Amino acid sequence: MSDYRIVFLDADTVGDVPNLDCFSELGTYTVYPHTQPEEVGERIANQEVVITNKVKIGSEIIRDASSLRLICVAATGMNNVDLSAARQQNIVVENVENYSTHSVAQVTIGVLLQLLHRHDYYNNFVYSGSYSQQPLFTHLGHSFWQLKGRQVGIIGLGNIGKQVAKIAEAMGARIVYFSTSGKNNDAAYSQLSLEELLQTSDVVSVHAPLNENTRNLLDYAQLSKMPAHSILLNTGRGGIVNEADLAQAIDEEVIAGAAIDVYQEEPFPLSHPYLQVKNKERLLLTPHVSWASMEARTLLIDRVYQNIRAFFKDHS
Repeated sequence: MSDYRIVFLDADTVGDVPNLDCFSELGTYTVYPHTQPEEVGERIANQEVVITNKVKIGSEIIRDASSLRLICVAATGMNNVDLSAARQQNIVVENVENYSTHSVAQVTIGVLLQLLHRHDYYNNFVYSGSYSQQPLFTHLGHSFWQLKGRQVGIIGLGNIGKQVAKIAEAMGARIVYFSTSGKNNDAAYSQLSLEELLQTSDVVSVHAPLNENTRNLLDYAQLSKMPAHSILLNTGRGGIVNEADLAQAIDEEVIAGAAIDVYQEEPFPLSHPYLQVKNKERLLLTPHVSWASMEARTLLIDRVYQNIRAFFKDHS
């Protein structure tokens, strides 16, 4: 294999994975922890392969990159690359799918259980000494309910949605789903309209892509259809849940709680509605981390590596 010129623009987005240096096997490999917009043009000049997770590669950058042959997106979504401009310049764009299915599903169930069980509350109760000072063997300060016999509604029954459904079903939950595209009609679970799913589900978990069908899909009016004891989970895409409306619904106790891992703007500003909620114990926030198990990140890098190898095998 020839000595190809490869650059990774934002390696910090995948962290300290054990196989990050594998690209050195393919040629001259340059790695940057992160790249500012004004640095992109200079850093990809004379490079044949660019690896990016979130760094945007627009039409002007693509037109000026005369040596560029392949853009590898170290993610599934490719909205940070001008695909039309790449096609015009005969530049191939590759992404990676299905590398984080188990990671996202595991975290989704984990944050659901945290909201249900309030481990933080009980942990603090014991460490504070309150448990040692009470006469009873138990403390029932926060009541929780079981998933067994409850309905979990999945919005977007793709690979991740199916894995979440599988885990919840193993815990005794009844699964229903809503297809945001209208094309998924052959699942093993009952398909409901969005309104019926929201009205009847104890847990609603979002695993849909962000597009014209799903943007602001869950606003205040839709959240108000959910039972007061229900829980909303979004480890799918920011922008599907109206953030200001959810903050309002949490403080008004329209729903019992929500766990959110994805946001319309990432990272979001300190003025964000989520940071202003009064009932913070009802809103569990994580920094877009559900995808990022060590196994998922390692697999992601391996798939990018395989994409590069396959490209040059086909274009040598």
